[in-house]
Amino acid sequence: MSATESLSAAERLLAIEEIKTLSARYGLGLDEYDMEKLLTAYSEDIVFDASAFGLGKFSGHEELRGFFQHTFEVMKEQMHLFSNFIIELEGPDAASGTNYLYEDGFTHDGAQITCLCLNRDKYVRSNEGWKIAERVISPLVMPKLEGYNE
Repeated sequence: MSATESLSAAERLLAIEEIKTLSARYGLGLDEYDMEKLLTAYSEDIVFDASAFGLGKFSGHEELRGFFQHTFEVMKEQMHLFSNFIIELEGPDAASGTNYLYEDGFTHDGAQITCLCLNRDKYVRSNEGWKIAERVISPLVMPKLEGYNE
């Protein structure tokens, strides 16, 4: 019996829906400029890798907080949409998956920032529920980032 066969169909579907909600919560936190809300989607020891965009790799909430604080300071308005979820349960407390991200917004200086991305994620379940433990972001098309790091 595999690790996921011990879960009922309802338990598997519930886990998948809870995992999908993590990206939505993160996106809403970004779009509302709410650091605590966006961090609730991630495990304390998150590895967040945006190096494919030249933006770096971050470990843990504090490093991630610094990265997103820059985003909050630079971006005037933004929107994050997630879709195309594929989630594979690897056991009752572990999963991996992919999803697409469409991000669009404007800096305070008026530059448009647009990214169409593929997220490759690892998820863990703890006493606090499901969390994203690792996210590796890579572009699906050339991003528009002029003005983000200036």
